[in-house]
Amino acid sequence: MTDPTGKAGGPQEPELLRTILRAPGYLKALCFSAFVGIPVSLVAFWFLAGLHALEHAVWVSLPHAMGRDAPPWWWPLPLLCIAGVVVGLVVRHLPGAGGHVPAAGLATGGTKPAALPGVLIAAVASLPLGAVLGPEAPLIALGGGLSLLLRDVTRAPTSPLTTAVLGAAGAGAAIAAIFGNPLIAAVLLIEVAGVGGPRLFAVTLPVLLSSGIGSLVFTGFGRWTGLGTGKLGLKVAGPDRLDAPDVLWGVVIALGCALLMRPVQFVARRVALFVAGGGWPRTVLCALGAAACAALYALITGRSPAEAALSGQATLAQLAADPQAWGTGALIAVLLFKGVAYALCLGSLRGGPIFPALFLGAAAGVLLASLPGLGVVPAMTAGMAAVTVAVLRLPVSSVVLVVLLLGSPAMMPIAILAAVIAFVTTELLPALPVLPPAEPAPAPAGRPGASADAGATGAP
Repeated sequence: MTDPTGKAGGPQEPELLRTILRAPGYLKALCFSAFVGIPVSLVAFWFLAGLHALEHAVWVSLPHAMGRDAPPWWWPLPLLCIAGVVVGLVVRHLPGAGGHVPAAGLATGGTKPAALPGVLIAAVASLPLGAVLGPEAPLIALGGGLSLLLRDVTRAPTSPLTTAVLGAAGAGAAIAAIFGNPLIAAVLLIEVAGVGGPRLFAVTLPVLLSSGIGSLVFTGFGRWTGLGTGKLGLKVAGPDRLDAPDVLWGVVIALGCALLMRPVQFVARRVALFVAGGGWPRTVLCALGAAACAALYALITGRSPAEAALSGQATLAQLAADPQAWGTGALIAVLLFKGVAYALCLGSLRGGPIFPALFLGAAAGVLLASLPGLGVVPAMTAGMAAVTVAVLRLPVSSVVLVVLLLGSPAMMPIAILAAVIAFVTTELLPALPVLPPAEPAPAPAGRPGASADAGATGAP
């Protein structure tokens, strides 16, 4: 019997796809998506280059000017205090509250152009000053909002369909910039949206088009200017082959990472509810808590507080290139203190959850790589895939991201195994506290996991 909705491969699906493609404004929006990729990629380039320059100035150049080889232990305290004040005031006074709360996961769109100044200010205040968050969420918001702004300026046709298409296209072009790969952007945004059937093609086409063109512009512009944007690319030390012990230990690592990340997510949700109920002073308090974690890490280990602060993007590359430079004590300390700071920042500041999750997973893998028969690269692969899935609940995106970042297709089996185990474990654990939406927004179309309480892909 034919499904009237066209699901399950029914004969209506091809006709429904033709209907979507023939919808008023869709083909124009698709063509506009190609144009959107160019300005969005340029904005993403300067945004990332600016963040990279500010972070280097605050955490490297300024301490060197003070005659220090590394920031002192107390360095994060004033910086994150400033971040907390600025973000708290942005959340209270500017439209859009500086973007969605990162404890909720990733949001694919819905950013109004009026919210862009708040998103930009909150990101600049959070990320270079030590927030344990990444730039991907602000980039998605900036890309989606900028595409809608360009639509309004050019007076392009407006409809719910074109709004969704252009929002996805802008987000895709922006997210391709940070990961340096349009494939990651397409897979990530498609999985976040959670659509299937003909709607999948309607979302895929503009994302692929804008991210592909945007990636070309971004790469070429970066070579022309010579400026760094801090793109993530790992050069992993050690052989990249799998043995039977690697697979068996990978199961244990995936299960352990999924279980250990649950308290981090629970604390993050509680922090978000705590901050929402008390205004900007509570934001400052939580930011200072994250700063205290980084300061304690530096006092205990004698290492730079930057390792426990910031997104972990630069530190992850260093860890992957020379894992032997980290002792067991330093790895345990960074997992503990950065994990707590991560939870506090997820609930109080603004940024994305991906990069700290990748670092925590990699650090856990390096820590456990001394287990009998376990290699460093398989251990890192299992840890990164498991923690990223536990945080994002996006198994396909997590596998693609980890494998491409490591540059090792041989690690794909253990990445898939770890992602599946972590995803199933996370889904079977008790539900997390629900976050109320910051402002009314259209209900997202897709799987239940992308519910309105999270505004994205947050855990249930």
